[in-house]
Amino acid sequence: MTDTSGERAGSGTASGFRPVTAFGRLGPRRGAALVALWLLAAALAVRELAGALSTRSGTWDSGLFLRTAPDAGPGAGGSSYADDAFTGTPFAGLVLTPLRRAADGGMGAVWTAVPMLLVAAVAVMAVRGLPDRFGRRTELLVVPAAFSVLLVSTPVRSTFGLGQSGALPVLLVLLGWLTLGAGERTAADRRAAGVLIGLAAALQPAVLLFVPLLWMTGRRAAAGATAGTFAACTVLAWSLMPADSRTYWLHHVGGTGLADPSDALGNQSLHGALLRLGLHGPLEIVLFAGLAAGVAWLAVRRAALYVRDGQPLLAAAVTGCATVAVSPAAWQHEQLWILLAVAGRIGRRSGDRVMWPVLVVAVMTLDGSALLPNVPPLTAVGDHAPLIAALLTACAVPFLARDSPYWNDPVRTGPLSRPSLLLELLLIRVGYWVYSVIRGHAPDTRGTAEGHGLQILDVERVLLLDWEHALNRFAVAHPWLETLCNVYYQSLHYAVPVTLLVILYLRRPGEYRRHRTALSFATLLGLVGFWLYPLAPPRLMPGLGYVDTAHGPQDLSDPDFGALTALSNQYAAMPSLHVGWSLWCGVVLVSMTRNRLLRALGVAYPLLTTYVVMATANHYLLDAFGGAVVVAAGYGLQRVLFRLRGLPAGRLLDAPGTTPPTASPTAPAPGAEGLRLPGPRTVGAARVPVGGPGQRHGRGPTPQGGEGRDDRDAHGDEEDHRLSGQRDAAQARDTGGTVDVRLHRVQQQRREPDDRPVQAGPDGPVRVVLQDRGGEGDQRDQHQERDVQPEQS
Repeated sequence: MTDTSGERAGSGTASGFRPVTAFGRLGPRRGAALVALWLLAAALAVRELAGALSTRSGTWDSGLFLRTAPDAGPGAGGSSYADDAFTGTPFAGLVLTPLRRAADGGMGAVWTAVPMLLVAAVAVMAVRGLPDRFGRRTELLVVPAAFSVLLVSTPVRSTFGLGQSGALPVLLVLLGWLTLGAGERTAADRRAAGVLIGLAAALQPAVLLFVPLLWMTGRRAAAGATAGTFAACTVLAWSLMPADSRTYWLHHVGGTGLADPSDALGNQSLHGALLRLGLHGPLEIVLFAGLAAGVAWLAVRRAALYVRDGQPLLAAAVTGCATVAVSPAAWQHEQLWILLAVAGRIGRRSGDRVMWPVLVVAVMTLDGSALLPNVPPLTAVGDHAPLIAALLTACAVPFLARDSPYWNDPVRTGPLSRPSLLLELLLIRVGYWVYSVIRGHAPDTRGTAEGHGLQILDVERVLLLDWEHALNRFAVAHPWLETLCNVYYQSLHYAVPVTLLVILYLRRPGEYRRHRTALSFATLLGLVGFWLYPLAPPRLMPGLGYVDTAHGPQDLSDPDFGALTALSNQYAAMPSLHVGWSLWCGVVLVSMTRNRLLRALGVAYPLLTTYVVMATANHYLLDAFGGAVVVAAGYGLQRVLFRLRGLPAGRLLDAPGTTPPTASPTAPAPGAEGLRLPGPRTVGAARVPVGGPGQRHGRGPTPQGGEGRDDRDAHGDEEDHRLSGQRDAAQARDTGGTVDVRLHRVQQQRREPDDRPVQAGPDGPVRVVLQDRGGEGDQRDQHQERDVQPEQS
């Protein structure tokens, strides 16, 4: 088997790269972005270092040095596992203990920065290992972004917080796998690569899974060097530290049960998951061995395919994720491999490309409770999110091959296309989690909040708008009304917006994007209001006679006033997002339907919500005005954002309840007018320069004076049409809508060889109208030439 990964992965790079010269060619906007990214990376690095230095006590305990007992090491008479904190191999204790002692001797602050350098090196190696994705100038932007993502990830944070060295084995493998072991290398280079990977395996034994991968990809010298280096390091540690070696390899088979129990949630391996499911004894061992063998076999085969395809970084990520799953113990600092899975591309649509990287980064950065709601079946999934991500990467995710027609040319998704459902659900869930966290941590000083409440009441008295007390007493005097208001307040706040979002997503994907963005901005502005103006609602104002209709009397002398504060910050009242979200629902209903009843409900819903929040003593009338203001500002920010991105800022469809229209046989597709594509012609009613009567457009001399391209062979022509037909048919089945199909056909018409004659007018140029014949006829004739109707300009 010939390994071409080195040549293909590095095909986009150039020798003699000078960062200073490339920085000067970035331009002002990219230069500013580069400075901002590096400032962000520097701020994150300083924060991690400051946190590590501030938590050191006794001896220095940097991330490079695994925690060991003070008297551990060869000849010290102690054990590396005496304090139940060290989880590494005996070889790790043998090598890193002297470095820890050097740190104790006064170099602790210096050595604490070493793990940061290791993480930065991993970021650089990962970016350089991407297959011809970036140019050199773009790499300057991607490296600080990758470094920042690593710094906020859980594996790297645990490296500093728990004193572990998870980045070191990953860096050693990447150095050997991507540099010395890739491409056309000498036998000495391959053996050197094997030595580096073998050292990584001596620190993290599951890395031995790279040995069969090296063998299957023709790097047999490197495979032998890896196995030999691992064996030599293990024997050396056994000879110098026999007690620790017996503890690690025999008593705690491969480190199982060290530090924390094997069934602890931090152990994200198959073994830990089976133990948490309640399996123990021989049955669990046999089941784990079978699952581990199957995962390892499938992962190595997939990784070998990606090596042949010129994606060595993805191959390393697939194998590394398998090491996480099959290892007896895979703690947080050993899960850095999962982050490398962002190197893979999935999806045929351009709008789906960001889904997988965002999902991986979210899994490796956020807690399971932030990813999924706190519902028993979903809680278990969130707790095992890293393991699930590792298994998907190793065995299931269909990453694109580089020879796929969608690798560099995905189906373009426009403003009317439906976004990725999984990505939307993830963003909604994470957004709600952020909202809950920020609201719960907003300032909640009782005196300040009650003072602001008195300010609101004073302003309302001046404006004759202090209606809350009368409405609250009227509701309390009528129990049926009080019960109705309580049910309304507690049930509709989330149900109605979520229902409308689902309807918009399914029926109006273009409008979904617009309204979803406006709602997000409105909620964000509401959080700003919670922070800047903590406000006690009427029900928590002492001595004013308000009644909490939903929760009963509160002990206002207690700063925590009962169980309510365990749910949310009770002083987050300005603005009222109950009113704001209901107004958003009203805007959606009024703008998206012509049904008078639904429009009347859209108008009545925010008015009823305003009444309910005052009748239940949860908000003041000015809070309702604040909710309306943030919704209006949210739509304003949405329009600004869409205009900056070149998207339609207002409504995208003319008639509510209709689907995007199909292009007529005699007119350009709606929205296609003026859509300029690279090349000499424009889609829609566009001018095409021609050189004379009977000349085929697009076949004349090039602007540089070169010859036309009439010499295309018939086989290439047929293949292009076949691919076009397949992709159009696949996209027609996609839930993204017919607009994506039409736009992609336009792109295909630009790329396909075009032998259609056009007629020249008296002035030379002609006007060409591209027809799109939808429905069954288009599916039946998708392999035939498309019609062109010339019009005189």
